[in-house]
Amino acid sequence: MRKKISLLCLTLATIGMLAACSSKSASTGQESETKSLTFVSNFPSDTLDPQLNYTTVRAGIAETLVKVNEQLQIEPWLAKKWKTEDNGTTWIFEIRDGITFQNGKVLNAEAVKHSLERTIKESEAMKSALKIKEMKASGQILTITTTEPLATLPSELVHPNTAIIDVNTSDIKSKPVGTGPFKVASFKPDNEMKVKKYKEYWGGEPKLDEVVLTFNDDENARTSALQSGEADIVYRPAIESLNTLKQDSSIVVDIQPSLRNQMLFYNSKQEAFKDKNVRKAFDVLLNPKDVVDTALAGQGSPAKGPFLKSLDFSNDQKTKTYGPSEAQKYLEKAGYILKDGKAIKNGKQLSFKLVTYPYRPELPLMSQMLQSEAKKIGVKIDIQQVENMDEYMTTKDDWGIVTYSLVTAPRGDAGYFFNALYMEGGAFNVGHFHEPALTSIINELNKTVDQKQRNKLARQAGEIAEKETLHSSIVHPNNFVAYKDNVKNWVTTKSEYYVITKDLDVK
Repeated sequence: MRKKISLLCLTLATIGMLAACSSKSASTGQESETKSLTFVSNFPSDTLDPQLNYTTVRAGIAETLVKVNEQLQIEPWLAKKWKTEDNGTTWIFEIRDGITFQNGKVLNAEAVKHSLERTIKESEAMKSALKIKEMKASGQILTITTTEPLATLPSELVHPNTAIIDVNTSDIKSKPVGTGPFKVASFKPDNEMKVKKYKEYWGGEPKLDEVVLTFNDDENARTSALQSGEADIVYRPAIESLNTLKQDSSIVVDIQPSLRNQMLFYNSKQEAFKDKNVRKAFDVLLNPKDVVDTALAGQGSPAKGPFLKSLDFSNDQKTKTYGPSEAQKYLEKAGYILKDGKAIKNGKQLSFKLVTYPYRPELPLMSQMLQSEAKKIGVKIDIQQVENMDEYMTTKDDWGIVTYSLVTAPRGDAGYFFNALYMEGGAFNVGHFHEPALTSIINELNKTVDQKQRNKLARQAGEIAEKETLHSSIVHPNNFVAYKDNVKNWVTTKSEYYVITKDLDVK
């Protein structure tokens, strides 16, 4: 079970590191300035293994071959350039010269090959996404052959789970060795980690000497940490505190539209949810505007599908009528009769377990709203909160709906979403749906390089997913970060992949 950090119990040593400070050198007796800051987030980190957690990339410890910029375009990172041959089944990556791991070992194609081999060994989801048949390394040239044409391979290599590490180290889970600007100093699972700068970083020496990263799923505790000076940067402070924080001249509040979608996933292994009409009932039960106003305190927008409307591959969806009376119509189509305040079919009331998780506090609130509205149409929902949602929903089938927050287009492309949710082996294929027409379009999408054609195929895939109600898109939450005004060069990224960077600084 994950433990909450009591920020009041941080040691004096940690508190002393929260802002730039002066310390005396034991050998010279002279004062030297140590630049440090503390970052408090709701990102749980029970491991630093990059194949299992995004923290290694977010904390600036490891890097991927390719990254995504704020325009959602992919660009080189550890790979200098790349090209494809054989209609997208052969990819040739040139690894940058002059890069070393944080233990001094040189980064070459062989090291990248070993790291990616570990990725596909440790992660079934990444194995499915990358479709690697074989890899060959020669100097700085890595040649990847895929099992089928894969136009999106460079985009897939943006994923933090493909971070390149030295696999020949003893403790990857607690002290992975990457190529990033910061190296691990200490790690306490689900509690705290400290990183120190890697002076020989290939991108230039980092501006900060060290960073303390802590995890707390209590948004009010995160807010208090910033206000008390125990934190320099807080990811997602309490929504209701934003106006108060904005009035504090020593604090900067940054609010950005996010690529996230707060969604309902349906489990087709539960008999009721095999019926499209039951899924449609819950698709229209909650009014997204009410969710924005209540669960998000206005910090978001109703979703018109999995992707932001501004993205070229977002499909046009029909205007819906929401509410219990509309949901009731679909339940009737599914054969349920409202009797004595209960939705009955074959003598049994429609009831199921809804699973949610606490470190996105709007999700339990949204779950309670759904439970309340469902009661009006005779449906009984039992809510269960779990600490590790990803593990629960991929290993258990005792749930009917889960509420989940997903970054649907982190690399500026629709392929990730459709492959993850609706292809065999996909990381979020927890609903166990198999729609042949949708599978066919996704396969075509994976082979297509031309962006206009990809957008067209993505819209077609979205139309099928919408028609069959394979998931429900409820709201797009805003992304918000608050930090002290002495913090320099902070960027609230759309992808949420890059947090601690070499340019992050304090005055």
